[in-house]
Formats: sequence, C-alpha cells, structure tokens
Amino acid sequence: MKKILALVVALVLTLSLTAAFADGIKIAIPNDATNEGRALLLLQAYGVLKVDEKAGITATVNDITENPLGIEFTEVEAALVPNTLPDVDYAIINGNYALAAELPAALLYENAESPYVNVVSVNEADKDSDKAKALAAAVLSQKVVDYFAGYEGQAISVVENPTDGFDATVDYDALKGETIKVVCTLDPHSYVLEVAKGILAEKDITLEVTIVDDYVTPNTAVNDGDAFANFFAHQPYQDDFNAQNGTKLVTIAGVHVEPMGLYAGQKADLEALGLSK
Repeated sequence: MKKILALVVALVLTLSLTAAFADGIKIAIPNDATNEGRALLLLQAYGVLKVDEKAGITATVNDITENPLGIEFTEVEAALVPNTLPDVDYAIINGNYALAAELPAALLYENAESPYVNVVSVNEADKDSDKAKALAAAVLSQKVVDYFAGYEGQAISVVENPTDGFDATVDYDALKGETIKVVCTLDPHSYVLEVAKGILAEKDITLEVTIVDDYVTPNTAVNDGDAFANFFAHQPYQDDFNAQNGTKLVTIAGVHVEPMGLYAGQKADLEALGLSK
C-alpha cells in the first residue's frame, strides 16, 4: 500500500511539474552577443527580470540573476527570430527583421534614445578617404532623414544636422566613374542605400549594393576587401565584433535606431508578464 501511495504521489508531482513547465512563459531572443544582451536589458527595463550588471550589453541568459516568472528562453539567430512566433509566447526582435517580416507594432519597444545606433562601417585605413566622405554625406542627407518619417517610430533617424547629400571637402570630379561597393541587410538599410545611390549618381559615382541576410558576411566582406563599406549593424555589435575578431572596422556615419521590440506570439497581450501596454 505504501508503495502504491508513493507511486501516486510521484505521479502527481510529475504531472504538476509538467503542467507548470507547459504553462511557463517562452520568449525567443537573438543569440548573438550584443543582441541577446540587448533583449534581456529590454525585459529588465520593464521589471520582468534582472541581469548581472557586470555582464553589460553582452549579457546572456546565464547572467540572469532574477527570473521570478520562470521564463524559458529560446535563443535563435537574429534573422530567424520572427519565424519562432507561432511556437513561443513572445519574441524580442530587431527592428529591421520585424520590418522585413511585416509584423504589426510591438507590445513593448526600447526607448527611442537607445544607444544602438545603426552605422555605416569601413576599414580604418579608408575612413578619411573621399569615397568614405561621399558615402557618409549621402546617407546622412536630408533625403534619408525624410525617408525615415514613413516608419512611424519603428526606425528613427538620429541625424541632427543632415547634409544636402554632398561634402564640400570631397573632390567629386576625381571620383567620377568610381564604384563604391556596400554590403547590407534588408529594410531599412537597403532602402536607405537606394536613396544614397541616387545622390551619388548625380556625381557619376556608382553605388553597388549587395544584400545579405546574416550578421557576419558584411563585416568579413569589408575586412577582406571584397566591399568598401557595410550598413547592417549597430555600434555595440561592431565594437564587439572588432574585439572578438581583431578587425579594425570604423564608423563613418551613424544613421538611425531600430528600437528592439517584444512581439506577440501565442500571447496577444502583456498580461502573462504582469505588464500593461
């Protein structure tokens, strides 16, 4: 009889634990160093969890010090996080990938004054070249600032003193017939470069744009000399990439912020997180 009771108790406990796990909150987040930390800091900003302050922007789930809701995290390549939405309660997605997936507005966004400014990068040896200055002037133009007005907060220009598209210190005549190769990711990066392409064409400079869907190729292409510049990542990511890989990629233009957001998956609202919109 005691054995039977013990088995019953064990079964009840197993079922209880299984139910609790099944009811646990599942959130998908990017798995690269800076974006994973960025996602966790977003949740911390809203009081959902706490992260070890020593971990900073490269925090991982192993650096979570308080997780009162017992959130289970699914770590996925940043570009693939939107695909997880049917299988998780929420997903924290970079703005460019949310835009590319044509997602509705997020339930929560980072503050618009986020330090994660998306930048145009080149090799250190090229940063003061006329090509770099011409490219920077084009992407920091009023036309690009105006372009971001259509994003309704999902992508925000950070350019305080936009140019007319050109840099008075550049010898544009010497650049006639030149081609500037840039590797980028999709919306809004590729569309910004289309605006820049039109500006540079006025000076007979060709902007050749290659679009990729990962966070490594743009940097390796510039580092290896296969491209002159790239436009895909925010500054903390570039800083971390340089530190991890010994590269010397430098910023020539900080263009915009794409606030990272918490998007609805199987949960349609924030109730499960104890929050209101």
